[in-house]
Amino acid sequence: MAQSVTGGTNVFAPGHIGELTQVIPPELVDAVLDETGAHERRLRSLPSRVGVYLVLALGLFEHLGTGLVWGKLVAGLAARVPQPSEKALRDLRRRVGVAPLKQLFDVLAGPLAQPSTPGVRYRRWRTVAFDGCGSLNVPDHERNRSWLGRTERRHGPTGYPRLMLMTLCETGTRGLIAAVFGPASKGETDYAHDLAGHLTSDMLLLADRAFDSNELLADIAAQGAQFLIRATSTRRPPVLALLPDGSYLTRLGGLRLRVIEAEIRARTADGGDFGGTYRLLTTLNDHRTDPADHLVRLYHERWEIEVTYLALRHTLLKGRVLRSKDPVGLNQEMWGLLTLYQALRSVMVTAVETLPGCDPDRAGFTIALEAARDTVVSLAGTTAASGPDSQPGLVGHIGARVLHALLPGRRMRLSTRIVKCGTSRYNIWNRDGRPRDSTPITAIEITVHPPALPSAQDPSRALSGRWGQVCQILAANSNQAMHTRDIARRLGLPTSGRPLSSLTAQLCYWARNDRLVRTAPSTY
Repeated sequence: MAQSVTGGTNVFAPGHIGELTQVIPPELVDAVLDETGAHERRLRSLPSRVGVYLVLALGLFEHLGTGLVWGKLVAGLAARVPQPSEKALRDLRRRVGVAPLKQLFDVLAGPLAQPSTPGVRYRRWRTVAFDGCGSLNVPDHERNRSWLGRTERRHGPTGYPRLMLMTLCETGTRGLIAAVFGPASKGETDYAHDLAGHLTSDMLLLADRAFDSNELLADIAAQGAQFLIRATSTRRPPVLALLPDGSYLTRLGGLRLRVIEAEIRARTADGGDFGGTYRLLTTLNDHRTDPADHLVRLYHERWEIEVTYLALRHTLLKGRVLRSKDPVGLNQEMWGLLTLYQALRSVMVTAVETLPGCDPDRAGFTIALEAARDTVVSLAGTTAASGPDSQPGLVGHIGARVLHALLPGRRMRLSTRIVKCGTSRYNIWNRDGRPRDSTPITAIEITVHPPALPSAQDPSRALSGRWGQVCQILAANSNQAMHTRDIARRLGLPTSGRPLSSLTAQLCYWARNDRLVRTAPSTY
């Protein structure tokens, strides 16, 4: 049955992206265009509103050229609409610019789930994570190279310039709270500082080893957010107090933190035994309300952001190179992709929340994406569509498809991390001999290891020299800070004069090199 769009007041061009138009309605697009000053200044057959929807549709049909995407947008329309050339559509994108798409993403970005939705909270905090994705290839054009440069690998530069994308993600739904992107030369830690301002006091941040610098930890804590971040293996935080569950308190960069050192072993159905050691830093310092083994298990939720990048990089883009050959076009394209991704996630979460107790993990992104593509062609579920079969149900056509094909519950399994790319450092990286195929896990054993402290009763572990003597004194009094005079008295040194001044200078030197923590003047 022929359908027509009546939501736009003119018949010059279609302004829709199927059922997702309900998430991004024309009124919102017009408001964004007005706010950014990107509205057309005269009557056009291709209004700016249509340009915004065209950019979103280009992300929805990433495997098609611009002309074919336009054909998808007009396929279900009975009204006579323009048939613009590729150049006219390219000029439309340039006229719209970057600001409306970025503003549109800022409107949609944010946590998606209700507080009662399963899997989105730990106690009273919403679990979030940030990480970088450096595998987004862009066209090898001079203007892109001047902005992004070339990424160097073991065997030389990569074939395409690469864009670094950094997002703050809600782990329970994989919805995006904030995003930044740019040259990979800037580094993930610098981008993380840009995202730290989007954290709030009701969030618990999970992050990998690259994000344990003192400056970044201070930025996160300044937002009032809690964090659980893996520390690098070379970091040796000082022990201030041992806790009954095997963790200990420390002080880093002026923050009082808790350190959990644990070994995780996973046993698989084929008899394999794999594991590793983790050192976690957290602001959750109470071992009674937050036992160490509970936090170690919670840290696994950090990997949900990798599923976000799987959906963006391999499901939405299908691993393809981005379209645009200049930095302005790349910025517009990326904000359009992120906006489209967030709109799809919001529809998926809304549908899942209609089933009490259903985890958002069970909603399939590929199913939602294909359903959204179908609604663009058929106009199913659009508020402007007419016809007896066009009215959506409570969750819409996309949500109905998602609920009809819910994924099974999450299974515990592991496999090696291998990328089929000759220039990737993960090409042959498999230190612990994990199986190449996904293998079910039958048991997970978590062992929390208390820190190894030097002891005068154990000569084999005692440290030599003045440093060893100070370590033994501080370890014997690990539950209290010690003044320089107290340390001098236990070393048998005078508590005044040149010996005390020499000891004070030595302790200050160790504190500047992060070997000791100074909690107050002359107190360690």
